Amino acid sequence: MQFHIRVRAGAIIIENNKILLTVYNDSKRGTIYDLPAGGTEPNESITNAVIREAKEEACIDVEVGPLAFVYEYTPHLNLEKFGKVHTLVMMFECKIKNHSIPKFPEKPDSNQIDVIWLPITELQNVEMYANIGSYLQDYTISRRNIDLIEEHKLNQTIK
Repeated sequence: MQFHIRVRAGAIIIENNKILLTVYNDSKRGTIYDLPAGGTEPNESITNAVIREAKEEACIDVEVGPLAFVYEYTPHLNLEKFGKVHTLVMMFECKIKNHSIPKFPEKPDSNQIDVIWLPITELQNVEMYANIGSYLQDYTISRRNIDLIEEHKLNQTIK
């Protein structure tokens, strides 16, 4: 079954006023920055996708925290800037665990060229796949979070 909206999940990792970003070479736009993120796979929860993507793209283990914000990409409203797939991205505040150190993966995504810590104050100076730099800067100040309710974690009682 094919759905008309792709679901992506990503990690917002902030330490010492720096944010962890993955770096890509886009054939049309040059160097582009992104958060460790990617599409969910069949039978994978959103939070498990965040854990997997952080491991695949930055070689780190993360503890997934609260939902920070949701981003929607609608192709026809954006001149198909990032392709033709309608996408909903859920970004979670995460913490690195097990003393893992971010590094460039041995088997990176096809266009990935680096993993970096960028000072939050420099977000406006880089182009991101989603133009959310100002939202990320605001988030570091306000830390407004949204609870993610997962059905399988609810305490259910049968009457």
